[in-house]
Amino acid sequence: MTAHLDGEIRDGRHHMQVRVYYEDTDFSGIVYHANYLRFMERGRTNHLRLMGAEQQALFEQAEAEDASFAFVVRSMHLDFLKPARMDDVLDVVTWPVAVKGASIMLAQEVRRGADVLVKAEVRVAFISGGRAQPIPKSIRILMKADLIS
Repeated sequence: MTAHLDGEIRDGRHHMQVRVYYEDTDFSGIVYHANYLRFMERGRTNHLRLMGAEQQALFEQAEAEDASFAFVVRSMHLDFLKPARMDDVLDVVTWPVAVKGASIMLAQEVRRGADVLVKAEVRVAFISGGRAQPIPKSIRILMKADLIS
């Protein structure tokens, strides 16, 4: 019964709401820039969960095959466009842009209503044994099924 906590997928994009709390802000009352990374990480995790790829189950399955498996952020490009403030309700939107052999490119936006506050391009790689490895077929299929052209 966590569907409301995990957000929802609409038109191929995952939407998840986040309320800004005092702890998310800096001394000026706006969201501290690093906290957007936390919001977007939750968005990516919940996107996978709603597609049927819960990370805990993936870790357990992968550890049975190879204990050194991991998804890692390979690169991230961020544009901070407008500030968010305490008590704002933000919409963290995530969608796949490209799915390749060992990496997935995701686009993310943090919005307040119609305003886009932060834009991000995130490249996530699959590694095992310290090296890039092909993403398991089941995950590639899940991500490609949600790919927007």
